[in-house]
Amino acid sequence: MFVDYVEIEVAAGKGGDGCVSFHREKFMPRGGPDGGDGGRGGNVVIVADSNLNTLVDFRYRKKYKAENGRPGEGGLRTGKSGAEIVLRVPVGSLLKNIDNGQLIGDLDSPEKKIVVVRGGRGGKGNDHFKSSTIQAPRKATPGKPGESLLLGLELKLLADVGLVGLPNVGKSTLLARLSTARPKIADYPFTTVTPNLGIVRLAEYRSLVMADIPGIIEGASQGKGLGVRFLRHIQRTRILLFLIEASDPNPKGTLDLLKSELSDFDPKLAERPFMVTLSKADLLDTEAQKEISKKITSEYLLISGVSGQGLDTLLNRLENELERLKSS
Repeated sequence: MFVDYVEIEVAAGKGGDGCVSFHREKFMPRGGPDGGDGGRGGNVVIVADSNLNTLVDFRYRKKYKAENGRPGEGGLRTGKSGAEIVLRVPVGSLLKNIDNGQLIGDLDSPEKKIVVVRGGRGGKGNDHFKSSTIQAPRKATPGKPGESLLLGLELKLLADVGLVGLPNVGKSTLLARLSTARPKIADYPFTTVTPNLGIVRLAEYRSLVMADIPGIIEGASQGKGLGVRFLRHIQRTRILLFLIEASDPNPKGTLDLLKSELSDFDPKLAERPFMVTLSKADLLDTEAQKEISKKITSEYLLISGVSGQGLDTLLNRLENELERLKSS
């Protein structure tokens, strides 16, 4: 199950209390204070894990609390610190404070970690309170409470190329042809209801990550269809690859619609590098393919995820564009 947003409660551990104790041994019935400090409470840490691609594990468990620190002991022994909790989330997860809407951090690389709440400090033992006038203090301080937070986890997929198009234009077929991903493919709208990621192999051991999101319809940026729920997943893609059916009677109008929906959702997407492909070219004869140039002014490639037409050229152009972006 693909889950890309959850809210959970996280609480760090309380610090252990300081200890009131006095040194006792033979011939020293009235030794000085030797109460140790309490241990620190455990933190809650979030770590990005490249093996995960959904937040489903947090859908059923909503509360996480780290261990409290142990109290101090006699003999100036400090209490043991509480164990921290480590929560693993997919790479690309955003951490937000639900109460104030503040962004806490962006786990945009594998094994990156963020301490979201810190454990309370341990209390001080009575050894800290001895002085020239107070030789036998019976005072110790309690441990401090740990921090707590209502935390929002929002997943935004990380990909080099994001496939954008109306429903049923061949995005899933293309992803399946170019990568090892196996998205559901059928001849009806909204076959894809969750984002899919695929690794596309290039020459000389290079590769790129391609993302297929549910089809976008007019009004998607305002909540229509399925696209609005997943539009955020293309906010991190480096290149937008528009797919339009080669048989579309108005490919320019469709391209304008797709660009408009993306721009309405996030104006920055209008500045993202993009390429245009006309898919399902295998369904058109040679003469029909030649007529397409009269209907669209943008530079485009004719491709087919079924026959493989144009795919080598497409991959070469994507690779060159990614290299250009890396060097710029």
